Amino acid sequence: MTGRLEGKVALISGAAKGQGEAEARLFIAEGAAVVLGDILDEQGAAVAASLGDRARYVHLDVSSQDDWVQAVRTATDSFGGLDVLINNAGIIRMGMMADVSLDDYMSVINVNQVGCWLGMKSASTVMRTGGSIINISSMNGVIPGAGIMSYVASKFAIRGMTKAAALELGHKGIRVNSIHPGAILTDMARAGLGRIEGNPLAGLPIPRIGEPEEVARLALFLASDESSYSTGSEFVIDGGWLITPALL
Repeated sequence: MTGRLEGKVALISGAAKGQGEAEARLFIAEGAAVVLGDILDEQGAAVAASLGDRARYVHLDVSSQDDWVQAVRTATDSFGGLDVLINNAGIIRMGMMADVSLDDYMSVINVNQVGCWLGMKSASTVMRTGGSIINISSMNGVIPGAGIMSYVASKFAIRGMTKAAALELGHKGIRVNSIHPGAILTDMARAGLGRIEGNPLAGLPIPRIGEPEEVARLALFLASDESSYSTGSEFVIDGGWLITPALL
């Protein structure tokens, strides 16, 4: 099946690499026009250039309301509207609670949590009926982890905000869902797995790390009309981590 996003316009944050880049490439292949936002301007612009005329790059610090306004305007001015938002940008700061400064804690909250809220607030004002907002949370938005409290807090918040937004935006014909990846082959996952002794992935029902393209395919389903009766829901893609007692 191809053309599953034909005629749709998507805005993806954190799209210069990793999951965001994979989503952008797949969405273009499926017929969408895509605005890629990131703070990695050189990388993001190069990805957009490689995707052709249906892609645009915009500098997007997700903690900046002004940047969100410009990103949404780029979508509407360049492609005539907005149908899909993926709040993909995120950071992690590692350290036990006693060792983490307030500034470090708030840096994660401002990007992961506030950035998601600003994205939903900005996009939903112009999003067309039938729109879809996809918030990238984490399996750590379902279960906690030691030494990443700010990350856990932000990802739990995204899970809750998703459900609240689904209630608020349903009357406008906008669906809101969250994706909860486990270990995916990105820079962030490499940093997190490096803190764990041994190879925890060996104990998974699917005993390997996930690929960004696998998350992108789930996002494609949620962005498309195939998921037209799903809203306020969480979609886990973790190789079975959350059902493996030895890893919890």
